[in-house]
Amino acid sequence: MAKAREGGLSMPAFDPETVTAVGGSGYPEPFRSGIGEHAKRALGEAAGIENFGVNLVRLEPGGWSSIRHWHTRRDEFVYVLEGEVALITDGGEQILGPGMAAGFAAAVANGHHLVNKSARAAIYLEVGDRSAGDDVTYPDADLALKHGPESYTFTHNDGRPY
Repeated sequence: MAKAREGGLSMPAFDPETVTAVGGSGYPEPFRSGIGEHAKRALGEAAGIENFGVNLVRLEPGGWSSIRHWHTRRDEFVYVLEGEVALITDGGEQILGPGMAAGFAAAVANGHHLVNKSARAAIYLEVGDRSAGDDVTYPDADLALKHGPESYTFTHNDGRPY
């Protein structure tokens, strides 16, 4: 749960800077080390929200938001606050800057991710629902993700576990 900073905020209001930023990736190697530096503040969890997630993400130069992917059951949305990122999809690359957004409907097989090709950090909000039974396809990698009731499992595309 988020803490109030000096100034007197009390829940449900909070300062995002009081939410611990978590870096790294849950991907298995060799994918984990390839995506570069980024840190997420789980704002939705800090607010006690359970039906969808909201993350404040800082993506450093050269960093990737994720491996290019798409979800079977979960919608995703990003909104750029600072800096710029390259949105890479099956349709190509577009540059998104402050005030620009992108949305990804569940079950649309259009792999996507953000890459920071600039010289400064980019900051964006990422929002997604938490639909059960979601699977994730990574079209550029020998990687798949299966969500179970309480956890998730990474496998090779042929089903072998990592």
